Amino acid sequence: MDIVKSVEVKFKQVFNEEPLIVRSPGRVNLIGEHTDYNNGFVLPAAIDKAIYFAISPRKDDICKIHALDMNDDFEFRISNLEFSPKHWPNYLMGVVDQLVKAGNKFNGFNCVFGGDIPIGAGLSSSAALEAGLAFSINHIYKLGIDKIDLVKLSQKAENEFVGVKCGIMDQYINIFGKKGNVLQIDCQSLNYKYFPFEFENISVVLFDTRVTHSLALSEYNKRRSECSTGVETIKKDHSQINSLRDVSVEMLNEYKSKLEPVVYRRCKYAVEESERLLNACGSLTKGDLQTFGKLMYETHEGLSKDYEVSCPELDYLVELTKDNSKIYGSRMMGGGFGGCTINLIENDAIDEAVKSVSESYKNKFGKEPKVYITKISNGTEILKGK
Repeated sequence: MDIVKSVEVKFKQVFNEEPLIVRSPGRVNLIGEHTDYNNGFVLPAAIDKAIYFAISPRKDDICKIHALDMNDDFEFRISNLEFSPKHWPNYLMGVVDQLVKAGNKFNGFNCVFGGDIPIGAGLSSSAALEAGLAFSINHIYKLGIDKIDLVKLSQKAENEFVGVKCGIMDQYINIFGKKGNVLQIDCQSLNYKYFPFEFENISVVLFDTRVTHSLALSEYNKRRSECSTGVETIKKDHSQINSLRDVSVEMLNEYKSKLEPVVYRRCKYAVEESERLLNACGSLTKGDLQTFGKLMYETHEGLSKDYEVSCPELDYLVELTKDNSKIYGSRMMGGGFGGCTINLIENDAIDEAVKSVSESYKNKFGKEPKVYITKISNGTEILKGK
């Protein structure tokens, strides 16, 4: 039985009624890494791995939830939201909390959810939970919340109730994703544009290093601080500069001697990455995947050498793809120090590439990478029901 059917069947068994079925996808970010907090651009896409919700309204303020993959139940009242040690319910209660704080009037709900987004692979299962539930409640109670406000309240649910200070990209692409397109998000204005990614012979393949380094969070905070230091130095002479988004490569180079070498390198990467992303979007408009892939490799080089957020495992996975003409681009994706590489691979070459990369990686590091093969899909949408 497929996941959608399993979720629907379980719902009918538990609640004995017809549900609304909603699909809420995971995401990848093709280019534009560590640019969000520098007010730059990102270029994510929704993917075909998703969380599926079966949901119906109730007449009281009780919310009954069954997590299919964990075979776990949770119940709470809208009028009494308390942080749960189980952890997973907090993503959902956080959404309810934000809906209430925004002044929306609604009752409780019955819900079963399950999916195939790998947990911990950097595909943003948390945003799929949050935005998927926000979308579902908005629909069953006809609250009339527009899409951008669903995005913002889903992000705030994670920031405030869960306590994770994530940016807005994951929730944004979850709601606004569109099949055959990537989404350029301007992290300064929150404006967006679609760019075509209609390459039927290409899949987005992730190689998971199966490595997580404990220094990821502290190093992430350090990078943010180093970028801020660069901005403060330049701002002394140029009051209009508020973030690295406002700095050109030429302007930055004028300050090379005034910045600590490490601060200069961090800023150099962030400034160049914004420029790279805009060039990458231009290449998609022309249907030029070769250039797009080349820019992905340049991004990895910058992340590894200038921003220094890669690790030997990630560098090796990228290196293994470079001599394969059927692989257009590869780079580390996410915060760094572990996690996945994202690769654009021709469909008929995937099996051989996976075999070759996996064998080489195992020989060097003693374990095989996990592999996820995905396609670009729609954002959160109704599959069944009214």
